[in-house]
Amino acid sequence: MVKIYTSLFFIFAIATGVAGQTQKDTSRNLQAVTIKAYLTEQPVLTVPASVSVISQQQLNVQPDNSFISVLNSQPGVRAEERSPGSYRLSIRGSLLRSPFGVRDVKIYYDDIPLTDAGGNTYLNAIDFNSIHNMEVLKGPDGSLFGANSGGVVLLSPVNHHADGNYISAGLNGGSYGLLHENTALQNKSGNYQLNLNQAYEGYGGYRQHSYMQRHYIQVVNSWTYNKNDQFRLLGFYSDLDYETPGGLTLTQFEADPQEARVPTKVTPGAIQQKAGIYQKVLFGGAVNEYHFNEHLRNVLSVFGTYVDFTNPFITNYGQRYEGTYGFRTYFEYTGDERKNYNWKTNFGVEWQQTNSDINNYGNRNGARDTAQTLDKINTNQHFFFGRYVADIAKRFRLETALSLNFYDYKFLNVFPNAETAYTDRNFKPQLMPRVALAYQITNDFVWRASVSRGYSTPTTAEIRPTDHAINPNLGAEDGWNYETGFRLRNTDESMFLDASVFYYRINNAIVPRFNADETTYYINAGGTNQPGLEVYFTDWIIRQNNSDFVRGLQFNESVTLDHFKFSSDYHDATSSYAGNQLTGVPEQVVITSLQIKLPQYLYLYIEHNYTARIPLNDGNTVYAPHYNLLAAKAGWQHQFNRKSRFELYAGAENLLNQKYSLGDDLNALGSRYYNAAPPRNYYLGFNVMF
Repeated sequence: MVKIYTSLFFIFAIATGVAGQTQKDTSRNLQAVTIKAYLTEQPVLTVPASVSVISQQQLNVQPDNSFISVLNSQPGVRAEERSPGSYRLSIRGSLLRSPFGVRDVKIYYDDIPLTDAGGNTYLNAIDFNSIHNMEVLKGPDGSLFGANSGGVVLLSPVNHHADGNYISAGLNGGSYGLLHENTALQNKSGNYQLNLNQAYEGYGGYRQHSYMQRHYIQVVNSWTYNKNDQFRLLGFYSDLDYETPGGLTLTQFEADPQEARVPTKVTPGAIQQKAGIYQKVLFGGAVNEYHFNEHLRNVLSVFGTYVDFTNPFITNYGQRYEGTYGFRTYFEYTGDERKNYNWKTNFGVEWQQTNSDINNYGNRNGARDTAQTLDKINTNQHFFFGRYVADIAKRFRLETALSLNFYDYKFLNVFPNAETAYTDRNFKPQLMPRVALAYQITNDFVWRASVSRGYSTPTTAEIRPTDHAINPNLGAEDGWNYETGFRLRNTDESMFLDASVFYYRINNAIVPRFNADETTYYINAGGTNQPGLEVYFTDWIIRQNNSDFVRGLQFNESVTLDHFKFSSDYHDATSSYAGNQLTGVPEQVVITSLQIKLPQYLYLYIEHNYTARIPLNDGNTVYAPHYNLLAAKAGWQHQFNRKSRFELYAGAENLLNQKYSLGDDLNALGSRYYNAAPPRNYYLGFNVMF
């Protein structure tokens, strides 16, 4: 706690000291940070919501083998990777609901939902270098984006403001057999722009049986047919394979953290069963933005996804075939501009359908055996949404938004019951409101507050989990989030401070439980109380310049303080866990980084991550110890001309050689909680553009 309070004091001390700085003679003015999250591009300073913007510059200084490090640099966000390629993501909440995969967070790729109607998101399908920037909306935000209680992530595949033509390529390699290459092409001709991205990543992995490889190709083709009107075709194909070594007990973790899960008298081991994931994703769609006049515009997207998913597991062999299709559209009307009052309103609808064939067979040493259970589940999710925004006296901003959400699914057992008719499960339509205020106290200091409702229906993977039994009685979770905060910057925007406090109460939390044969099922276990504090601070302590030896020194601090507890009604079949710390959530996370720019385009980036201990079961009887991660990256760039350049870089992760698990198995049977992360490791690479 001393480190945390010292960090907070340091942040506010620096903010107070630099807020009044106005010297600009040697500094490079920074471009104002904007977001597109709330349907129109706007400065992040005045947005009445907790938003983290991950820019291209932030992506560039992070290792590019996964999204984990850059996501974890943001307050309130926790990303995990139990083994290479196996992502989990949580925003202001518990990972209890996601023993694997990404759930309860709505993710969009451009203006298209990457999250399917069944609530699953294949974030691990996407290559790191194919994304230009990311926006993270923290807290429930279903008023514009449909059912979720965790938050929203927006991925931008290209820089829509980029101009000109280029070809780029990159290659890096590192410890434990890491090899990652990527190429990109942008061709702009008149009103047409084509962006192509290709990538391959292979990684041997630190542990036994943790090899991963991904082939990836992405296409974005845009046509600006009027000044402000654009039609885009976009999509990607991803072929991802990764082995899953499985969790270890504490004794095994301490004796040999590289070991894969070993056989027992009852169950075989991960290597014997060839446990892993084979995942193919084809995703695509079209987006059209059209302005009828200076007041009215429309955005329309149509999309489709096909997923071929195979999972040899310890106890069975699973296969899923998922097809999703849908559309999203909204209209925006902007009122006449006035001196002291401006307004706009949005109305829209999003609709999508996911049809899934979910089949389980016996697993005989990695080969599919006889059928156990074959099911079909068809899921429909759609919602209508509206929003009204008013700017009063250029100081006061009011936002109100509301969505009406519909969700239903139907299921049929093909084997062994040979059912001929689907059984329907309909959920009662739900309203998800949001009211937010922002007051611009000065040009550089804005206070904000908001109230919003979260609502999240069970995902397909929770309705039909690994115990093969469809559970139509599993209900949705919901809750209310209350928060307030402020943003502060200095006049040239080289310093920025964003702080917020919130209280989020969730009811009927969806969590997994385990059978004796290690298969899972899900229950509504009760409520959680989630108060928290988040602070993000960045400052160019030495402004960017072209003359000094130190051409720039940037300090960044991200602080997350949570006090998440189970409420009085939280339980399982035999026990109550009221008052216990929320499983899988550290109460303190502090990320500190420095970026130093030197002559000849040299740079050094250093990042320290302190994560407090993490409860591994609901009873809080076992904790993963706290850890300190230190990473560094150094690079040199040679500029041939305005467009052509060559960059060479090298980096290291876990420099303190911490023994830790980045993605524990929560409430694990047999106390197999631990998935060891790599110790000290290195990478080296280059990028070229011309």
